[in-house]
Amino acid sequence: MTRSFTRVPLVIARTEFRRTLRVVAGDRTKILVLAAVAVFALGPMTAFGTWGLSVAGERVAAGSVDVAGVTIPDILAGVSALVWVGIALMATLRTTTAVADLDEPACLLLSTSLRNVVVGLIGAEVVRFASWVLVPIVVLSGAFAYGAGTILPVVFTLVLFALVVPSAVAVGFVVGVWIRHLITVYEPVARYRTPLIALVGIAYFGAIATGRFETVTVVLFEILGDSPLGWSGHVLLLGIPNVSPSALTVVGALVGTTAVTALAIVVGIASARIHWYADPARTDDDREDATEETSSDRLGRLLSYGFEQPVRTVAVTAIRRTKRAPVRLLYVAYPLFGAFYLVQNIVQTGTVSSLVAVVCCLYVIWGSGALFALNPLGDLGRALPAVLTSTVSGRQATTGLVASSALVAVPVGLVVSLAAGVVSPLSLRDAGLLLGGTVVGAVAAPALATGVGTTFPRFGSVKVTNNREAVMPSKTAFIVYTAAIAAPVAAAAVLYADASEPMAAIATAVLSLVPWIDLTVPVTLFARLSWIVLPVGLLAPIVSALYAVERFDRYRLE
Repeated sequence: MTRSFTRVPLVIARTEFRRTLRVVAGDRTKILVLAAVAVFALGPMTAFGTWGLSVAGERVAAGSVDVAGVTIPDILAGVSALVWVGIALMATLRTTTAVADLDEPACLLLSTSLRNVVVGLIGAEVVRFASWVLVPIVVLSGAFAYGAGTILPVVFTLVLFALVVPSAVAVGFVVGVWIRHLITVYEPVARYRTPLIALVGIAYFGAIATGRFETVTVVLFEILGDSPLGWSGHVLLLGIPNVSPSALTVVGALVGTTAVTALAIVVGIASARIHWYADPARTDDDREDATEETSSDRLGRLLSYGFEQPVRTVAVTAIRRTKRAPVRLLYVAYPLFGAFYLVQNIVQTGTVSSLVAVVCCLYVIWGSGALFALNPLGDLGRALPAVLTSTVSGRQATTGLVASSALVAVPVGLVVSLAAGVVSPLSLRDAGLLLGGTVVGAVAAPALATGVGTTFPRFGSVKVTNNREAVMPSKTAFIVYTAAIAAPVAAAAVLYADASEPMAAIATAVLSLVPWIDLTVPVTLFARLSWIVLPVGLLAPIVSALYAVERFDRYRLE
C-alpha cells in the first residue's frame, strides 16, 4: 500500500517532466531561444551576482552584518518572501493555462486515484522549477560560501529551496485550478474570459512598462518580510557566520511550510475533483453562428463595391478563419513586448517623441501584412486541394487577401497615424507624410506578404501554447517579410536624416573591434546602398503580389 502511495505519483511526475523535455528538445527554435537567454541575459546576471555574493560573503565573514543599513536577516526574509510569491504566481499561471488542462483526462482519471494525479502533477511542477533555478541557486550560494569560507550556505540554500518551492507550487496549483474553473466552467465569467484575460495581461505589462511593478515589489519586500512568509529566509542564517538566527522562527518556518504544503495538497485534491468532473460552460453556438453570418454578410456587402464575388469570398473567409482561431495572431503581438521601453519613455518624459510616433505607424504597417497574407497556401489547410481545383484564380485569391488585410489595417492606420501626428512634435507636413505613408503601407505590406508567404509556406500546425495548436506562418517567411519592410524603411531614414556619415563612423568602430580587420567604411557607402535599397523595396510589393498570383495558379500538390 505504501509503495503504491508513492510509486504512482512518481510515475506521473516523471512522465509529465519527460514530456516537457521532449517538447523542448524537439523544438530547435525554442532551444536556440533558451540558449540565447542563458548566454546574453542570465549569463551577465549570474556573473555579476557571483562576484557580488563572493564579496558579500567575505564581508560577512569579517563581521559586517548589514547592507546599506538593512540587516542580513531582514534582507533574507524579504527576498525569500518575494521568491515564494513569485513562484506561486508562476505556478498559478502554469496551472491555469496548462497543468489543470489534462491531456486525455478520461484515461488518466480512470487509471488511478485523483490524489495520485494531483500529487504527481504538483511533483512534476516542482521538478520543472528545479530544472530552471537549481543550478543558478547552487552557483550563487557557492559564490557566497567561497567568500565566507564555509560550505554551509550551499547546504541551507538547498534546504530553503526544499521548503519554499513545494509549498509555493502547491498553493499556486490550488489558485490556478479555481481560476481555470471560473473561466471555463462558471458561465458568467467564461462568456467574457477573452477580454478579461486581455485586461489582466494589459494591466500586468502596463505595470512593468510604467515602473509600478518595481514600486509594488519594494512595498511587498517590506511588508512580507515581517510576515510568516519571510520566516523561511531565517533558515539560511544557520549557514551564515557571525549571524545568530532565532530558533523559534526557524522551527516556525519548518513546521509552517510543511503544514502549508500538506494543506494545499488536500485543498488541491478537493478543488481538482470539483473542476475536472464539472461540465464546461455552455455557449450559444446558434447565436454565435448567426452573429458570424451577419458579420460576414456585412463584410461581403462592403467589399461588393469594386470587387467580384471570388475576391469577396476569399477576403471574408480569411477574416472569419482568424476570428474563429485568434490564437493564430499571437505572433503579431510579439513586437509589442518591445514596447515596454517606449511606454516607459512616454511616462518618464510625459511626451510622445517623433520616433515613437513613427515606430507605432511602422508596427501597423508590418501588422497589416502579418494578419492574413503571410501564409496564403498553408492557411487553406485541408481545403487547399478544393481551392486549387476551383475557379478561383491566383489574382482573385491574392486580391482577396490584400483586401481583407487592408479592410482591417487601413482604419487602424488612420487612427494611429492621426493620433501620433497630433500628440507628437511632428510638423504638419511630416504628420501628413506619416498619415499617407501609413495608409499606403497598410495596403502595400499585405501585397508584399503574399509573395513571401507563398515562397515559404507552412502547412503543418505548430504548438502555440501547451495545449493549443494552430497553422502559423513559417519562421523563414516571418524573418524575410520583416527584413523586406525594415530594409527600405532604414534606407529612407538614412536618406531623410542624411545619416551616412555617422553610420559609416559606427560601422568603422565596430569593424575595428575585430583584431585582423583594419578597414575604414567610406562615408558614401550607406547613401549609395540606400538609393539602391529604397526603390527596390518600393517595387517589392508589386513584384511579390505578381509572384503570388503566378505561384497560386501553377501550384501542384505532391
